[in-house]
Amino acid sequence: MARQLDFYFDCSSPWTYLAFHAVQPLAAELGAKIAWKPILVGGVFNAVNQTVYDNRSNPNPLKQAYMRQDLAAWARFLGLKIIFPPSIFPVNSVKCMRGALVALDDGKLVPYATAAFEAYWGDDRDLAHPDVLGDIAAAAGIERRHFFASIDADAFKARLRANADELIARGGFGSPTIFVGSSMFFGNDRLPLVRAALEAT
Repeated sequence: MARQLDFYFDCSSPWTYLAFHAVQPLAAELGAKIAWKPILVGGVFNAVNQTVYDNRSNPNPLKQAYMRQDLAAWARFLGLKIIFPPSIFPVNSVKCMRGALVALDDGKLVPYATAAFEAYWGDDRDLAHPDVLGDIAAAAGIERRHFFASIDADAFKARLRANADELIARGGFGSPTIFVGSSMFFGNDRLPLVRAALEAT
C-alpha cells in the first residue's frame, strides 16, 4: 500500500508554518504522498477548542516568553525566518485558505502555501488584504482574476467548511493536524511520530 499522510492546515498558525516546511522532506524521503487539507482553524476552535480564546485573553507570561523562544529556535533549526507575534495576530485567513483550495485544484498548492506562510510569518504582511492575496497568487502562478472570482464562490466556501468538519469528525482540534491512516498527530513536534507511523505502513 502506498504511504500517505493527510495534512490539515491553516497558514495563520506559526507551528503550521514550521510543520509545512518540515513535513515535505520527510514525506519525500519515505515516498509518502501528502494529501493537503486546507482549513479555517478559527472555525475548528469555535466548534471544539474555545479554550484557545481564553488563553489569548489571559496569557501566562512564562508560557508566552517560552513560546517566543521555542518558535525562534524551531525556525533557526529549519532555516526559516519568523516574526512573532506579527503585527496582526490572529489574522483573518478565510480568503487565504479558500485560495489554498484554488491552488490545490490548479496543482499549485505548495508554491501558494509557501508564499502565504512567508508573507505572514516572514514578512509580516496581512493575509486578509487583497493586495497581499494577489501577490501570493501571483507568486504561485495563479491568474489574478480567476483567483479572486474563485475565493468568493460558494463552492470554495463550502469546501473549506467541509475540510474543517472532516477534521473535527476525525477528532482534530487545531492546526497542524496530521493523520497517517487513523492515527492522529498534532503539532510540529510530532513529526518524529509521523515518521514512525509512515515507516510502519
